[in-house]
Amino acid sequence: MYSHILIPLENSPADATILTHIKPLARMTGAKLLLVHVADGWVARNFNQLQLAESQEMKEDRAYLEKRKLELTSEGFSCTAVLALGEPSDEIIKLAREKDVDLIAMTTHGHRFISDVLYGATADKVRHAVDIPVLLVRAK
Repeated sequence: MYSHILIPLENSPADATILTHIKPLARMTGAKLLLVHVADGWVARNFNQLQLAESQEMKEDRAYLEKRKLELTSEGFSCTAVLALGEPSDEIIKLAREKDVDLIAMTTHGHRFISDVLYGATADKVRHAVDIPVLLVRAK
């Protein structure tokens, strides 16, 4: 079944929704969890090219990821965390390929077509670009 699950986190209440859904599956299959947050502010997007100092956003995101990782580890899950920088959909797709995951589990916000066209839909881009299952759970 599933042995390595990538979970993009937003650093928002939506994260509780996906974690509530994925924990029983991960427990049942013994899957390792890969938590990912993509910092996408100006500094994050230009961090490597311009050799910038880490922004407050990036520091807060890194601390949030570490907190979630520790929570899951204390519950008995095998868990790693990655703070990626740039365009969320691109970074999620890249990590899914690099880390050899067999499921991506993420929240969706249920925008309608026009909103998706105007704002982009991370979940939609991810599900069309990968060859592995993508579990989408609507955020509350």
